[in-house]
Amino acid sequence: MSRLTRSFAFRWALGIALWSTLLSLMLFAFVYWQTAAFMQDELNQVLRHEVRYAARDPGQAANRIETWISEDLHSVHFAGLFGPDGRKLAGNLDARPANLPLDGEVRRIGTEVAIAGRRLHEDLWSAAVDLSDGTVVVVAHDTDEIDRAKATVIRALGLALVPTLAFSILGGVLLAGRAKRRLASTEAAVARVMRGDLRQRLPVGEAGDEFDRLARDVNGMLDEIERLMDEVRGVGDAVAHDLRTPLTRLRLRLERGRDQARDIDELREAVDQGLVWIDQTLEMVTAVLRIGEIEHGRRCAAFGPVDLGLVVSEAAELFEPLAEDKGIDLKTAVDAGVPPIEGDRSLIFEAISNLLDNAIKFTPAGGSVRVGLDRRDGDGDAVISVEDTGPGIVSGERDLVFKRFYRAERARQTQGNGLGLGLVAAIAKLHGFSLTVGDGRAGGCRFEMECPVADSRSTITD
Repeated sequence: MSRLTRSFAFRWALGIALWSTLLSLMLFAFVYWQTAAFMQDELNQVLRHEVRYAARDPGQAANRIETWISEDLHSVHFAGLFGPDGRKLAGNLDARPANLPLDGEVRRIGTEVAIAGRRLHEDLWSAAVDLSDGTVVVVAHDTDEIDRAKATVIRALGLALVPTLAFSILGGVLLAGRAKRRLASTEAAVARVMRGDLRQRLPVGEAGDEFDRLARDVNGMLDEIERLMDEVRGVGDAVAHDLRTPLTRLRLRLERGRDQARDIDELREAVDQGLVWIDQTLEMVTAVLRIGEIEHGRRCAAFGPVDLGLVVSEAAELFEPLAEDKGIDLKTAVDAGVPPIEGDRSLIFEAISNLLDNAIKFTPAGGSVRVGLDRRDGDGDAVISVEDTGPGIVSGERDLVFKRFYRAERARQTQGNGLGLGLVAAIAKLHGFSLTVGDGRAGGCRFEMECPVADSRSTITD
């Protein structure tokens, strides 16, 4: 029983029933108020008419009073004609009500009346006026008729309240049952997710209501969790694989140096080679930690105005010696009309540097690399592009090159750990940049990083 009262279905059904009952009571109160007011107004109109009719001709007042009384079949009409001294002249009222004003308005007054030969104290709706000859006309009506009508209305409304409450509870139970079935399916799906089945998704109906929108949001969250978990597993496997090779080489090198070194110079050479492999390992670990730091948005506090033209020029200048050593023509084309953007200058510089390093690494001698900055369609967002004449990237691998530790088949023979483009993707995501890769105009591939510019958005809005 305690579980039932705590259930969502029970509380929903009870809430609907109570709300429906409250609305019904308000409706019934309005009907009662309008009915009682209507009957009272009708009676007031009749009494005002009769008292004014009787007072229209003082000589006929007594006859008109007797006519009012004789038309009564249920002993509810009362009237009286009283002299200036209060003496009764006509009618079935023995005495003039003492507290009744002589203004012709209807009031509820208690007075003594004679009914079927018996004198009773009754509450009457009464109206009185004084005539030109000093006499007073009083016309009254019993209150029992209106009281009985009010009691009848209340009884009818009370009887109607019972089925209203019953149907409200039934409707609440049906609606709550439907909601409970949807929640039960959602609970079952969530339970499977909690048991580790991240492929499970919440059911989404076709109504498009709040439950469906919530289910879609949760499913989107589960998609992201599944993607992150797969990425974590992939990163863990890749880290373990990439660490095993240099650590194995390091161990063999140290063992060989310990056992086979003939002098201190050969031992130092073995140690130096081991330090190189350790540095490579540390670089990989540092890159993984840096990507994680950037993806968690911990660098947003360093955002400020960034001159993209200056950053692109500095990055190109940094890689000019490396390009010359490999016999590669490094070209730079910067549009001076690109306004500053909000971002982390050092991270944007790092992203451009990684793109340039990647391009120079895979471009053969005699080739060219072009780094540029311009605006989309002349006045749109800023676009940073790095284009080379290397072997390019096949279309099936273009969505994979930004994942951590992924290396295309052509890149497996070159130095690297597959984290450079992953770092670029993390920086672009942190800044809200879009990052794409396609074919270069002269062969090779072309990376584009589109950076939203504030004034271009306002121009579009205008």
